Amino acid sequence: MTFRFDRIVSARLMFFAAFLLLFGAGASTSAQEKKVGQTNGVDNSKMGAYRAMAQHIYGDFQKGDLAAAAEMARALERVWDKAEEYGGDTALAKTNRALFDEIDKAMDQFITPLMDAKGKPPDPAKVKAAFNFYMEKLKLAD
Repeated sequence: MTFRFDRIVSARLMFFAAFLLLFGAGASTSAQEKKVGQTNGVDNSKMGAYRAMAQHIYGDFQKGDLAAAAEMARALERVWDKAEEYGGDTALAKTNRALFDEIDKAMDQFITPLMDAKGKPPDPAKVKAAFNFYMEKLKLAD
C-alpha cells in the first residue's frame, strides 16, 4: 500500500512540476488582457501553475488528506523558490522583490500550518482564509 501511495504522490508532483515548467515560468499576459486562457484547467499566466498547485493542496485538505496536502505544500514551496527566487533574470524576486516577498509570505501563511500539522488538522477557517489571501496575492503578479 505504501509503495502505491508513493507512486501516486510522485506522479502528482511530476504533473505539477511539468505544468509549472511548461505554462507557469514562460507565460505572460498584458495588463489590458481581461480573460486569461487555460490549458487543462491551469491558467496560462505567470502564476497559473502556483495557483493550480494551491487549489489541489486546498482540495486535499478539504478531503481530509492532510498527508497529501502537506507533501504538495512542500513541493509548492520548493518549486516557487527555485523558479521565482533563484530562477534568473525573469524571476519575480529579481523583477519585483517587494511583490515576491508579499506572495512568499502569503504562501507561507497558507502552507506552513499544513506542513507542521503532524496529523492534527489545522483550523479549517484559518486555512481557508490563508488560501484565499494567497490566491489574491498571486493575481498581483500575473
